[in-house]
Amino acid sequence: MYAVIKTGGKQYRVAAGEKIKVEQIPADVGSKITLDQVLMVGEGESVKIGTPVISGATVTASVLSHGRHDKVKIFKMRRRKHYQKHQGHRQNYTEIRIEAISA
Repeated sequence: MYAVIKTGGKQYRVAAGEKIKVEQIPADVGSKITLDQVLMVGEGESVKIGTPVISGATVTASVLSHGRHDKVKIFKMRRRKHYQKHQGHRQNYTEIRIEAISA
């Protein structure tokens, strides 16, 4: 069984037992969270699609850790104008493990 969930402005295809990194969620490490924005649930040939979400469907996950992604380097330059700008960004994330999908 798999599901497509929406969290942090992004969509993820998840199955039970998977580990994924999502946008930072304010939850303690080791705690259980419930993701209720389930867009689609599929099992074998049967697929259930929401409009836009499936009412009553939830995905239960446990928080494994918090961290920061690798640095993304931004470099802007205008030729012949002696203009250069260096910038970096590290995005925060929360690593979660999908425990169960209930439709």
